[in-house]
Amino acid sequence: MVQLSGITPSGHVQLGNHLGALRRWAADGGPDDLYFVSDLHAMTTAHNPAKLRSLATEQLAVLVATGIAPERVFVQSDLARELGALTWVLECTCSYGEAARMIQFKEKSAARSASVEGGGGGMDGKSKGQAGVRLSLLTYPVLMAADILLQGADEVPVGEDQRQHVELARTLARRFNSTYGEVFTVPEATLPPAGARVKDLAEPARKMSKSANDSAGVVFVLDEPDQIRRKVRRARTDGGSVPAYDPENRPGIANLLDILAACAGGDPAELADEYPSYGVLKDAVADAVIEELRPVREGTRALLDDVAELERVRKAGAERAIDRGAHRVSAALRMVGAA
Repeated sequence: MVQLSGITPSGHVQLGNHLGALRRWAADGGPDDLYFVSDLHAMTTAHNPAKLRSLATEQLAVLVATGIAPERVFVQSDLARELGALTWVLECTCSYGEAARMIQFKEKSAARSASVEGGGGGMDGKSKGQAGVRLSLLTYPVLMAADILLQGADEVPVGEDQRQHVELARTLARRFNSTYGEVFTVPEATLPPAGARVKDLAEPARKMSKSANDSAGVVFVLDEPDQIRRKVRRARTDGGSVPAYDPENRPGIANLLDILAACAGGDPAELADEYPSYGVLKDAVADAVIEELRPVREGTRALLDDVAELERVRKAGAERAIDRGAHRVSAALRMVGAA
């Protein structure tokens, strides 16, 4: 059984990524599972090339420092030749309607249209909005299908927002196999085990995000201890005089208790009774987060300082991923008459 998961370098890795995914990959991943930095996915919107390159390198180091075996990680763009060929084959298997129905494309193009409508002009808002959306946003789910099918993944753990993309990969795999011959494993989308529900410390109504415009409430994996302590101490709190676990009515305190439980263990509701004040709770949360992230931060810094070792890890991971998928690309091209 092969599982495949990826993380996009749209920003620095944050606490929610660590608790919700990376830590689990390190603890539960099997010897054939693969984890990758999906830097090509980060190119569907405007980006800074140097920053993208830096973030991809940083994320690779974070994956290894978290405890994922080096031979099971790679950077997506290192497979650009194989993925490019396979993506084209799959685009020739996919219809425009299937791609355009993807929720992310519809939502982002609609958002673009709404922003354009306010600016006036001769073309209607919807047309101008769609014209301003990169083609890669439309075809990105096909690239994601290529990521999955290239490696012969049996399972792809995803959240609900990505399930539709895995369904497209399933559709394309079945269509290709029935039309040209059996080449691809038909993957299954699986919901990962429930992880910590980490919210933004400053805005607990929203998830903590590595691409947030305001990072005041975001704890990054590479934050220094004093930065973490400062952010936790400034976390938004709710009404009441003592901590209580009430996610609906007191989301700020509930978020701190969820984080404490994820880092130090225990039940959030029971932990609330152990702390007589917000200040004492915040100090405990800061201590727990600092110790949880310490080995990851130190390991990442060491890898980033050892350029030769990190390059060796990256090259070896790319070679293994290419070797695992090369025969599928060759078979797919041969089946469609391109080789």
